[in-house]
Amino acid sequence: MPLPHPTGRRRVVLTVGLGAFALLASLTPGSATSAAARPTGTPAAPGSAPPAGVPRPVTPAEARTDALLRSLRHSPARLRDFFRDLPKGGDLHNHLFGAVRTEYLIKLAADDGLCIDTGTMTAVVPPCDTRTRRPAADARTDPAFRGAIRRAWSMQDFPPHRLGHDHFFATFDKFALVAGRHQGKVLAEVADGVAENNQVYLETMVQPAADATDRLADETGWDGDLARLHRKLLAGGRLDRLVAAARKETDGVDAEFRAAARCDTGRPRPACRPTVRLIYQALRAGSRERVFTQLALGMRLAERDPRFLAVNLVQPEDLPASLHNYRPEMRMLAFLRTRYPHAHVTLHAGELWTGLVKPEDLTFHIGEAVRVAGAERIGHGVDFAFEHDRRDLARTMAARQIAVEVPFTSNAQILGVRGHAHPFETYRAYGVPTVLATDDPGVSHIDTSHEYQYAAVTYGLSYPELKDLARASLQYAFLPGKSIWQGNPTATGYRPAPACRNETLGGTSPGPRCRHLLTTSPRARVQWHQEAAFTTFEHGTF
Repeated sequence: MPLPHPTGRRRVVLTVGLGAFALLASLTPGSATSAAARPTGTPAAPGSAPPAGVPRPVTPAEARTDALLRSLRHSPARLRDFFRDLPKGGDLHNHLFGAVRTEYLIKLAADDGLCIDTGTMTAVVPPCDTRTRRPAADARTDPAFRGAIRRAWSMQDFPPHRLGHDHFFATFDKFALVAGRHQGKVLAEVADGVAENNQVYLETMVQPAADATDRLADETGWDGDLARLHRKLLAGGRLDRLVAAARKETDGVDAEFRAAARCDTGRPRPACRPTVRLIYQALRAGSRERVFTQLALGMRLAERDPRFLAVNLVQPEDLPASLHNYRPEMRMLAFLRTRYPHAHVTLHAGELWTGLVKPEDLTFHIGEAVRVAGAERIGHGVDFAFEHDRRDLARTMAARQIAVEVPFTSNAQILGVRGHAHPFETYRAYGVPTVLATDDPGVSHIDTSHEYQYAAVTYGLSYPELKDLARASLQYAFLPGKSIWQGNPTATGYRPAPACRNETLGGTSPGPRCRHLLTTSPRARVQWHQEAAFTTFEHGTF
């Protein structure tokens, strides 16, 4: 996997992890007419773009590609090909175990000689029998058994009119044993899908040294004085030993990944192409001491190992423990940011809807994540219309460039929120950055191309708007280094930074200043690669 090896002081993993529509409409500050229904405009300098929701001038190549897109709206097969080939930047909201294809998990279970508990359809260790613990290998020859596993381990065939919340979250425990045994192989499979969907970057959520972290938390216990609790974790090098354990585990995952993907051979799989980075996931429904210890480890990793960039809190946001602990956990993050200022924070916040929780629980999660925990990105953000001071919150998010990670399919499956009930258009109208993501594409039975096609069809997005969404996925990634774009591109458009202003974006021979930027900035390199892919796409679709 294209992960950098830790060097110098950056020392350091993976385990398991509609009444609002009227409100949304009232929040929109003016109309945001779809660009698909607008004139395509006049040619502009390459890379220029005004804010989302505002008509932007386009290049001739973009105009031709937009016309092609509009001509394909009633040709499903060709439309699917268009979105498969469209350069789509990166996936910033991705749970590794939920991202892998169910078919591949079944193969791994069969290869390992695991059993399937026929009562719960959960993978378990041998011995197997033919009645209650059936060999997973039977799925190779029994289509009905194979189908039953697929339906239990994913949203396949789940009735679209039913709320899938409980089924969705129940899948993970059923296949956790399988994915946990082969984390490197699982990552290779997921990275193959990223590359095949024409993406160049992946941030995926993982949990290093989980058991050892929980043991340390239980031994240390809880202390309401967070500074004192943090000192207890550091005492005697205990937290640093966890860092070392996480690093060792990640090294093993790297080795398995590279072997499975054949990265060091003359026949590498597509998985070797994307740049991959890790986000540490803490389990929000655990005890206070466990959550704090996991977050501390994750943030220490993010500052000491370049493979890790950020922390996130996972598990259903509507669980009783998640609701009870929400505000204390935001305060934990606020404290830890004072100790680890270079670690990034992205948070599941607002993955809630009416009927799941009490009305008051819909009013503060996004705001607390932004204003207290200092989140730099928000995952889901679906209940925005119910937030207190939502207009001020939207303006704050726009000013701070706090991007919202939007996985349309999982929002529909888990919460039943789809189409114009989703706040996607409201965020864009306020100038809040938005990036499309997959969440758990293996469980959801989708891929990134599906999410871009859904966005285009549902909201009438033009090709230039889709292009800027793909650019945003790299602009708001946590990769280090300067951007090839100047300032706040969501507010002022994607204008090249001074070093590359007079260059052909994505070209093979940039000038000295631009070449220096690309050499010194991992972020700029993946952005440049994407611009080259856009040029190829725009000139190769005719």
